Amino acid sequence: MSSAFFVTGTDTEIGKTTIAAGLLYAAKEAGMSTAAAKPVASGCEQTEQGLRNEDALALLEQCSVELTYEQVNPLAFAPAIAPHLAAREAGVVLSVASLCNPVQRVLDKAADFTVVEGAGGWRVPLSGQASLSDLVVSLKLPVIMVVGVRLGCINHAVLTAEAIAADGLELAGWVANVVDPGTSRLEENLATLAERLPAPCLGYVPRLKSANPAAVAACLDLSLLGI
Repeated sequence: MSSAFFVTGTDTEIGKTTIAAGLLYAAKEAGMSTAAAKPVASGCEQTEQGLRNEDALALLEQCSVELTYEQVNPLAFAPAIAPHLAAREAGVVLSVASLCNPVQRVLDKAADFTVVEGAGGWRVPLSGQASLSDLVVSLKLPVIMVVGVRLGCINHAVLTAEAIAADGLELAGWVANVVDPGTSRLEENLATLAERLPAPCLGYVPRLKSANPAAVAACLDLSLLGI
């Protein structure tokens, strides 16, 4: 039975890719086939093969199902700015329709465990009034939320969880990823998150010297997703 999840975050630069790669690694270690998609990415580098995004490459590396880079990351933009602005500068209409079909093709691979990673937080804009969250609604994917643990994270996490619920989607689990190890009252903050978020905590990831997928996977418990 295949399972797929959308990975979102409480903000940008809070370790969504680090956690997504760790989840994929953990799934492979459990004997599952894996696939991934990052439908839109900005901040890409020009290579001989075309634009490449570091995060998308990290996800591709953890896929056991054969996928091309373009299948994992169909829309890539060079400027390290908000995706809707990068797309506008490139003359591309960033719509739910333009993202849905390529992601669905990855989902159709029917890997045992698939992650679709967002960009930034839950309400990242697309064209017009559409948001990246509309893609998740269209695909009807359960959500894994990466909480970047630092001052203010409780408010960001609760608001994101409320938005996910308001969109009619399931928050399947969340991961506490410590982005600021100097966070005051760290244990108390983690306890408050556990009290207020309506989903299991899949793991606590401290600030690791080497946040490689294996090290991250050791901090996670996929069984809490019911797979």
